[in-house]
Amino acid sequence: MLISSSGAPGERRPAPSHGAMRAISCGPRVHRLSILTIALMGGVFTSSQAYALNFAEAREIAEQQSPRVSAQRLQIDAVESAQKAAGTLPDPKLSVGMENFPVSGMDRWSLTRESMTGQRLALMQEVPNQAKRAAKVASAQARVERERAALVLQRLQIRQELGLAWIAAQAVEQRDQLLAELLAENQRLQDSLPARVAGGSAQAGDLLAAQQEALALSDRLDDLRRDRAKARAMLRRWVGPRADETLQGDTGPLIRPVTQLRTDLSSHAELALYPAMQSMARAESHEAQSESRGDWSWEVAYTRRDRRWGDMVSFQVTFDLPWQKERRQTPMIQAKQRELERLEVEQEDVARKHLQELDDSAAELQALDSQIERLKSTGLQLAQGRADLALSNYRAAKGDLGAVLGARAQVLEARMRLIDLQAQRDGVTTRLNSLIAD
Repeated sequence: MLISSSGAPGERRPAPSHGAMRAISCGPRVHRLSILTIALMGGVFTSSQAYALNFAEAREIAEQQSPRVSAQRLQIDAVESAQKAAGTLPDPKLSVGMENFPVSGMDRWSLTRESMTGQRLALMQEVPNQAKRAAKVASAQARVERERAALVLQRLQIRQELGLAWIAAQAVEQRDQLLAELLAENQRLQDSLPARVAGGSAQAGDLLAAQQEALALSDRLDDLRRDRAKARAMLRRWVGPRADETLQGDTGPLIRPVTQLRTDLSSHAELALYPAMQSMARAESHEAQSESRGDWSWEVAYTRRDRRWGDMVSFQVTFDLPWQKERRQTPMIQAKQRELERLEVEQEDVARKHLQELDDSAAELQALDSQIERLKSTGLQLAQGRADLALSNYRAAKGDLGAVLGARAQVLEARMRLIDLQAQRDGVTTRLNSLIAD
């Protein structure tokens, strides 16, 4: 604290009142009450600590209760279910009809007089070529792998967003504590100023200056309470009602060094999607190529005729004739090949983008570490030293209260800047920790 309510050095203190002497005479009783009070406060503190939320628990809650993760798991279940049907033969077709029914001539509208007339029941089965069925199986498997990689990416994104919300909430709490301390110190200053003004050791305008400082601090405190509500709302999105509990611990240090992250960049969560997408495109290209071979089908039919003519059985096989390959199959094959090439080029572009982001984050992390170290080792001491000097001059009647308040504001800004820098560094660390799955 910069200013104490005890007043300036050498200032006469009032004699203890009768009530104070009575309290002093009851020392053992007061001592017992103090012990009881401390015990009760300890119980309250222990109770509040029991409802504290740490980051590891918050991350587990966020991943288990996130609708995004649930939706992605349902998507995985869907594609795995669809995978079971990939490569199977199409359902057979059953046809029922009548053949050679006469509508003119002497035998018209008769089912029995014409020997060619019959009731036909047929079963047909289409058989895609083996290459097409294998391509469909490969495409379904690649789709499953893509959705599983997407689930890993979703979890990392949730971890990152939760970490940033956690950091923001803790930073607001630290700023709020700083302002609360300074407001309490300002109140002690205001309480001591009337006596000092009456004693001639302070000016009448000092009380107005202290009150103005209190108003400015109250405005900033209102802004912080607004920011606290927003930060808790953001945190509540991930952990629900437990976002209102005390936040215990930080998001943790950097898991992998930047050099290792640069080496393992191919394992980036977003880049991990591309091998599966390329496998899908490759399978679709093979499926397009299989169209050049054509499919076939078979059919068995039973024809029921009049007893005079007897029943008949038919069997036939049908083949596709892809005779317009240059106009139909070849353009589709080229389209799928271009899609595969597009994914490869896009993967390279995304890899370059993430490499740039990694280098930017490494440079930002290095700068933040230097600034935090400089502020801790020098900046805070200089600001506090200037504030102590201004306070000493004010107590010795060699300076005014404005210089004290200005120096104290600089101490506050320095401590606020330290909180901001640490939050920025933790944010960069959180983003780096969310690049590659554990």
